[in-house]
Amino acid sequence: MTEPAAAPLRLAHHDSYDDDLIRGILRAVRTIAMVGASANWNRPSFFAMKYLQAKGYRVIPVNPREAGKKILNETVYAELTDVPIEVDMVQVFRRSETVGPVADEAIRIGAKILWMQLGVRNDAAAAKAEAAGLKVVMNRCPKIEYGRLSGEIGWLGVNTKIISSKRAKRI
Repeated sequence: MTEPAAAPLRLAHHDSYDDDLIRGILRAVRTIAMVGASANWNRPSFFAMKYLQAKGYRVIPVNPREAGKKILNETVYAELTDVPIEVDMVQVFRRSETVGPVADEAIRIGAKILWMQLGVRNDAAAAKAEAAGLKVVMNRCPKIEYGRLSGEIGWLGVNTKIISSKRAKRI
């Protein structure tokens, strides 16, 4: 009899995130390096970058094809290690299979958080980043999470599971 194939590595704690964890990250972060940022105004990374800038975050675009140019008034860098300032969070707008080297760079530059965008999940990269002391969020969008936790997204009729009669304010 043959043994069944081993199940792929799946970290249960990455399937859902406590609102307090997400809120704490969004409150602590000031500078975000966005790997895979696009200069194309109709790409999700462009929308996310613009929104996060409007909420007071400094978002540094990282994209080797756009290096040296500007996206939303920020200089684009080819790699995380080229960014000349301290980065709190690395946000990944790349395919899941490309996250490993990004996690390595995030560790190398001393980032505190590795955040993988909606649809992006890499358990091995997450485990490596966590072992190095980074907090990791996968398959979530900080723009959506900010809007949900601040109540803004509720204005559109989306059930955020947060009830309040207070106006939305900065997380």
